[in-house]
Amino acid sequence: MLIPQTVYIETSIVSYLTARPSRDLIVAANQQITDEWWENHRNHFQLYISSLVVKEAKRGDKEAAQKRLQILQEIPILEWNAEVLELAEHFVTKKALTEKARNDALHVATAMIHDLDYLLTWNCRHIANEEIQKKIAKIGAEMGYEMPRICTPFTLKGD
Repeated sequence: MLIPQTVYIETSIVSYLTARPSRDLIVAANQQITDEWWENHRNHFQLYISSLVVKEAKRGDKEAAQKRLQILQEIPILEWNAEVLELAEHFVTKKALTEKARNDALHVATAMIHDLDYLLTWNCRHIANEEIQKKIAKIGAEMGYEMPRICTPFTLKGD
């Protein structure tokens, strides 16, 4: 039996899944792509989240938060440890990510420390950003960790 590849689901994914349809054409298209990925491809992977995803999903409109938490309910939560916190700190102190993007550093560090295959996100400013990924990968490699493939639902299709 094949072991499914692993995917860290970052908060933007569940936000797109539960958000009201956007009037912005690009956002609306991304919502549709996310819905289709969730419906047709998620079962090809072993999904994971962190406590930070749960914390971020609780924010905002109470009804929307409930929908996000409902989706996350069955997904295993990866534990944070000193390694995750240390790696995220290095991403910030070595200026791969800004202080404002500390939570994004924690998402990436969690996926990296737990040796996941993919990190799925719509955060193209700080996570699915090729220039930032290059810096993060270098820092991770210096500390002995391999970078997960960072992608959006548009590019991660599975078998």
